[in-house]
Amino acid sequence: MVEYRKHILDNGLTVITHEAWDTPLATVNLLYGVGSRDEDPRRTGFAHLFEHLMFGGTRAVPDFDAVVSSMGGESNAFTNCDYTNYYMTFPADGLSTALRLEADRMTDLDISQKALEVQQKVVTEEFHQRYMNQPYGDVWLLLRPLCYKVHPYRWPTIGADIRHVSEATLDDVKAFHEKHYRPENAILAIAGPVSNDEQLHLAEEAWKAKKTGVPMSGATSKSRSSIAEPPQNEARELRVVRQVPATKVFIAWPMCSHNDPMFRACDLLTDVLANGKSSRMHQHLVMERGIMSEADACISGEEGPGLLVLSGVLSQGISPDEGIAALREEAMRLANEPVSEYELTKVQNKYENTYIYSQYKAADRAMGLCHYTWLGDTDLINREPEEYRRVSVEDLLSAARVVFRPEHENRLYYEAERQDS
Repeated sequence: MVEYRKHILDNGLTVITHEAWDTPLATVNLLYGVGSRDEDPRRTGFAHLFEHLMFGGTRAVPDFDAVVSSMGGESNAFTNCDYTNYYMTFPADGLSTALRLEADRMTDLDISQKALEVQQKVVTEEFHQRYMNQPYGDVWLLLRPLCYKVHPYRWPTIGADIRHVSEATLDDVKAFHEKHYRPENAILAIAGPVSNDEQLHLAEEAWKAKKTGVPMSGATSKSRSSIAEPPQNEARELRVVRQVPATKVFIAWPMCSHNDPMFRACDLLTDVLANGKSSRMHQHLVMERGIMSEADACISGEEGPGLLVLSGVLSQGISPDEGIAALREEAMRLANEPVSEYELTKVQNKYENTYIYSQYKAADRAMGLCHYTWLGDTDLINREPEEYRRVSVEDLLSAARVVFRPEHENRLYYEAERQDS
């Protein structure tokens, strides 16, 4: 059981405190409600760019990392479609300093032309290394716009076009920071061997002296209505040729949003298909039929309408069409035949074990408190395994029949370039 207290400061900042007496370390986790979905289609990649800019320092603290290191701590961040998350872990006696650092960079980030140019180069290099120069690296650059036609999930966090970042002006990024990096658009979780009252007091002190302006009513990502993706009425496909070791095929189906009751059933469907060597796809497609060397299934996991994706790396001599047909066959079996109680219990047990382990560290608990608060129900951090246990065989069958429809398929054929002998 993760015990916590939740407060909202006068400036709109949500603060969650958690006493963690099982560790000498403290964690500050700060989630901003801004992800790639909040970007202008003509200026994508900004949320990820700010993940980098936020470590550039402020007028009061020019070198953020140096101060964190001097505390004996470490910090990092990540960006997804829905939010950007910053986290810092350090000896507990540094909690006051850590909170002041976060308050300082929320309100007084030093975005100079030089700092912007440095991070534009860093992000551009990351784009080339991670997305263009890695086998299958550009999959989401291809798959997202295939699946989404109007929703801002149609581009990945790196952006739809890296030129949007490289051509950004100082005024562009300052306006983005002013709009999204505000206390009313943020959730702060603190975890460590410090009382709840002291944690809250230190947070109030850190932000008390910061002038954050008048709260922008309706400006937060959670309060903005998202563009609705129209229903998909026919299958789509894309074929590309790349210099990769082997051909890989994908089928993505649109699925529900995170808060939909069907979400957990979709998640468990992918576990039935591809969680471990006893899973269906590994047994049927890799071990028995040998048509794939790797087979995987996942959900994209966004807060809004997501994707359920099956994929496989094809064995030599297997055509892309054969691979797609094999993935479809596994999906349709789930839509036509209920899974056994044994299969369901197995994947529920695996989920619960993984979830419990993921809450072992206080830092992970702090991150989870922010995440579930973002979703609108902080106490899900304690109820999530129970909610997964509630999913029935009938729920899985119903979800499979809703999701695995032929007219909803988005097929990506990622073919290996032929090598002339």
